Amino acid sequence: MGRAFRVGVSRDFLDGDRNVWGDIGLSRLDAAGVPWEYLSNDVPAFAPDDLAPYDGVLFAGPAVPASAFSDDLPRPLLLARFGVGYDTVDLTACTDRGVAVTITPDGARAPVASATLAMLLAVLHNLVAKDRLVREHDWEARTNLMGTGLNGLRIGLLGVGNTGGEFIRLLAPFDVTIIGNDPFCTPERAAELGVRLVERDELAASSDAVVVMAALTSDTHHAIDAAFLAAMKPSAVLLNMARGPIVDEQALITALTSGGIRAAGLDVFESEPPTSGIEKLPNVTLAPHSLAWTSEMSLGNGNSCVDALLAVAGGQAPRFVVNRDVLAAPAFVNRLKEWA
Repeated sequence: MGRAFRVGVSRDFLDGDRNVWGDIGLSRLDAAGVPWEYLSNDVPAFAPDDLAPYDGVLFAGPAVPASAFSDDLPRPLLLARFGVGYDTVDLTACTDRGVAVTITPDGARAPVASATLAMLLAVLHNLVAKDRLVREHDWEARTNLMGTGLNGLRIGLLGVGNTGGEFIRLLAPFDVTIIGNDPFCTPERAAELGVRLVERDELAASSDAVVVMAALTSDTHHAIDAAFLAAMKPSAVLLNMARGPIVDEQALITALTSGGIRAAGLDVFESEPPTSGIEKLPNVTLAPHSLAWTSEMSLGNGNSCVDALLAVAGGQAPRFVVNRDVLAAPAFVNRLKEWA
C-alpha cells in the first residue's frame, strides 16, 4: 500500500487550540483514515515550505501567490478554499504547477443569501439607527426614521450566479421586480430565476436597491464607480456582500454624503478593516465581512472542502474546481493516478 494522502489545514482557523469556526467536518477525514494536521505557522501568504508536506490543503485566509510553489519542493495536488472567493489565489501559477483549486459554493449559497436579505431589510427599515435611538433614550426621534417597504421595489443584482439565484428564491414571498447584470447568466437561466437581464447603466438608473453579489475580477473592479452611483436614484440604496474593491469606496462616500443615494449596507470594504472613513457615516449599515458566518456556513463550507479532499485522496477529480484547465494537465492527472 502506498503512502497516506496527507492534509494540512491553515492555522488561521485556530484561536489557541480552539477552531473558531466550530465543526467544519474534519472528523470525516479521521473516519476515512486520512491524516491531517494544522500547519505550523499562521501566515498571510503561503510559501513553499508551508505547502510541501501535504497532498491537500484546506485553507481560509492565506493568499496563494506564484511564490507559494518551488521546483525544489513537492506541492499539493489540491488547495481547498474555505469560501467562494479566490481573488487572492494565483490560478495561473496553480494550473501551471498541476494544483487544483476548489471553492465551496454549496456551503456558502444559503448563508450568504440569507445574510443579504437580512442586510437589505436592516437598511430599508433603518434598523441600526433605530437601535441607537433606544440606547440613547431618544424615543421621540423615531418619527424621523421612516423606513422603506420591500414590497413594490425593483431590486438590481450585479451578479446573478449561485448565491444570487438563492437570494432571488428568498425574495419570492415579496412583491418585487428583479433585474440583473451578469455576462455569464444565460437567457434560459434568467428566465428560470424570473430575472430580466440588463446593461449596467439600466441597472443603476432603474433599481431601488442595487445588490452586489459578483466575483471580483478585472471587469468588476470598481464596477460601482462615481458614474454608476451618479446614475442611481437619490432614494436608492446600495448593498455590497461580495468583495470590497467592486465598489469605489471614495465615490460611495461622496454619494452618501451628498444625497446621491440614500443609504448603503456593507459587509466588505476596499481595505479591511476600513480606513476610508465610511465607517463614520450615519447612513451606512456595516458588518465586518462576517454577516454570513453561521454554524450552517461553517459546516457547509467545511464539508465541501472535505468532499474535495476525499475525492482526490480516492483518485477522483473534485467538484467546484475554479481552474478547470488543470483537470486535463498531465501534472495533475498523473499525480491523481497515485491515489486511484
